[in-house]
Amino acid sequence: MEDFEKALSSQEFDFQVGQTVKGKIASHSNEGAFVDIGGKAAAFLPTNEASLKKVIDLSATLQVGDEMEFVVIRDQNADGQVTISLRRRLLDEAWERLTEQADAGGSFDVKINGSNRGGVTANVEGLKGFIPRSHLLEKENLEALMGQTVTVKFLEISKENKKLVLSERLAGQSARMAELEEGQLISGTVASLKPFGVFVAFGGTTGLLHIKQISDKYLKSIDTVFTPGQAIKAMIVNIDEGRGRISLSTKVLESYPGEILEKAEEVMASAEERAERARKKIEAEEQV
Repeated sequence: MEDFEKALSSQEFDFQVGQTVKGKIASHSNEGAFVDIGGKAAAFLPTNEASLKKVIDLSATLQVGDEMEFVVIRDQNADGQVTISLRRRLLDEAWERLTEQADAGGSFDVKINGSNRGGVTANVEGLKGFIPRSHLLEKENLEALMGQTVTVKFLEISKENKKLVLSERLAGQSARMAELEEGQLISGTVASLKPFGVFVAFGGTTGLLHIKQISDKYLKSIDTVFTPGQAIKAMIVNIDEGRGRISLSTKVLESYPGEILEKAEEVMASAEERAERARKKIEAEEQV
């Protein structure tokens, strides 16, 4: 026995803050649990470090004999006891899952649980997510959103900065984009004119009619053809869901280069027939 105690006392248990250790729940106390991690003394797991959620009865959450991995969050004291956290490991795993989910894209549901002047907050796998007011569909009465479930997409995610920003507006746009397809003729309104093209509002979303897609003939000034508020028809030529971009074209509706510049009303009036011809032409070219 004396030889065993000498061997034990001479053994170094050098646990470092941030280190992941495997342990078994040994017993409970009013403040937390004691965990056997193979050290000189049992490690201490505070109740507030035992879960991503608030724990009322730790013995019901973690039972004696349960084995799992923890993260060391405080160096050992004079008795050789270190403080560990299960919550820290769960947070790291949550960030990893959400980062992978963000890379994959797609939408998901969250429940609103708080608000401030800038927007609302929601719980996302134990992490606090923020939805800016500008990315909400309901921007005025934020209190009415409390407890409501909304569909969102990731807007920004950074584990280093502990930043998790969501967007309901992008999720809605993605849902609408999923209903669209290339070659489809849309009817919309000119939302704004830019030097590089025309933004067209339609079906609750916006597409870009680039200046090079207006006509097969050189166009010097866009405002000679379109004005804000004008009704317009155009064909969808590209959908980039990842970037949330829809590219439109009116030049595919032309019977000859420059027709849209000379007879815009006539082109718009027969856009359906022209779009059908354009689709058949594209299909024929793809088969060659």
